[in-house]
Amino acid sequence: MTDAYLALEDGRTVEARARAPGRTRGELVFTTAYTGYEESLTDPSYEEQILTFSYPLIGNYGVREERFESDRVHPRGVVARELTEDVAEWLASEGVPAVDELDTRDLVTGVREQGAMKCGIAAGADATAADAAAELAECKAMSEHVDIGSQVSVSEPVTHNPEGDGPTVALVDCGAKGSIAASLVERGATVERIPYDATATDVEAIGPDVLFISNGPGDPENYGAAASLVDEYVGDVPLAGICLGQQVIANALGGGTEKMEFGHRGVNQPVRDLRSDQVVMTTQNHGYTVTESGELDVTQINVNDDTPEGLESDELEVITRQYHPEANPGPHDTLGFFDDVIAMVDR
Repeated sequence: MTDAYLALEDGRTVEARARAPGRTRGELVFTTAYTGYEESLTDPSYEEQILTFSYPLIGNYGVREERFESDRVHPRGVVARELTEDVAEWLASEGVPAVDELDTRDLVTGVREQGAMKCGIAAGADATAADAAAELAECKAMSEHVDIGSQVSVSEPVTHNPEGDGPTVALVDCGAKGSIAASLVERGATVERIPYDATATDVEAIGPDVLFISNGPGDPENYGAAASLVDEYVGDVPLAGICLGQQVIANALGGGTEKMEFGHRGVNQPVRDLRSDQVVMTTQNHGYTVTESGELDVTQINVNDDTPEGLESDELEVITRQYHPEANPGPHDTLGFFDDVIAMVDR
């Protein structure tokens, strides 16, 4: 039954079946992950995007809240070849439009060949192709969401593990996944989670042992406050970053970033360490990448396209990763990153 429509930036209109009704718009991206749909759907890095799953069946092991990475679904819309009732009902309860019964292989191929594109969706009994086209017409590029951090960050500081016997980490929340804080807490750290637009005064009140810039959605150029914190504290306090955090830190330290054609999203991205020559499998979700590393050394690269996956400086006490070492979802090859962060404090 056709009761949903996708209007794409390349001029196509695709028919589908509505599983959760509504109208929405966003940047159409895809993930190759075949598990971890709960974690992906609650990852704040998908804010203002429409997430297409390349794996054909999504929902085959139900929906469990303990796997969530945040308190809500972040993609503006969801596309799959087939969604189970559990996932469809969850998305409907969250007010997130979802569609299935369409050729997701064709969509993914289109994104790979033409890049991530704007998309409008209309789903439900009264939906029309014109409704989807109207959503597409209102869709903005990711770089135009200049204050996207406000949509995903805490508004007030939150303390995790206040009685911890390890270092104090100031986690700048640009859209942090819950498992980042959990990974630090597991190592004894007290994590002070602060808003994406926190000031040096806010950080001084904490007196952290580490300043940590989190993952998050959108263009790293739009996170000026976080970049200012990096500039303020580099050389005085150890710095760490994940995903968007790597990009923000690179920009602040003389480097550069750019938007990728279709990004890296999945749980099987191979990364090679340039010092050990070891290759590990990683979880990734990003549409921007570092092009110039500035004052930092590139220590890890993506095997597929040579983009920087790790930046470090012993002199400045900086360590960053482009992938998601907390591995939710995904392989656990890279959990040692958090040990390396704690080790900076010990040194």
